[in-house]
Amino acid sequence: MSTEMQQCIDMCNKCHDKCEQMLSRCMEMRSEQSMQMSMMLMSCAEMCRMCADMMMRCSSMTKAGADMVQMCVRMCGMCADMCEMSADMCRQTDAKEMTELADLMTQCAAMCRQVTPQAMQPA
Repeated sequence: MSTEMQQCIDMCNKCHDKCEQMLSRCMEMRSEQSMQMSMMLMSCAEMCRMCADMMMRCSSMTKAGADMVQMCVRMCGMCADMCEMSADMCRQTDAKEMTELADLMTQCAAMCRQVTPQAMQPA
């Protein structure tokens, strides 16, 4: 596995964990806005986890087929889209924690966009 891919997996896992933490806080607020935020955070967390899992599976397959590699790259692109959408929503709040989460999501999206078939090759 390349260093870039391992870093992306780590970032996806970090983003997942932070989304889960903030999800609990949003659910405690019980407002309409917090419920919408909760659904977005839940979706983002799941997408990040699924993306990290898929990258790990692809990297552990010896000579993953071209179709599987392309599927992994597409999954990373969808994860990046989800992170960017979620970051935009988080930035609409005034909460410092949400702004910090949005920054993390933006970093995760950028790393996911760097996953290419070439980046999936071992260093």
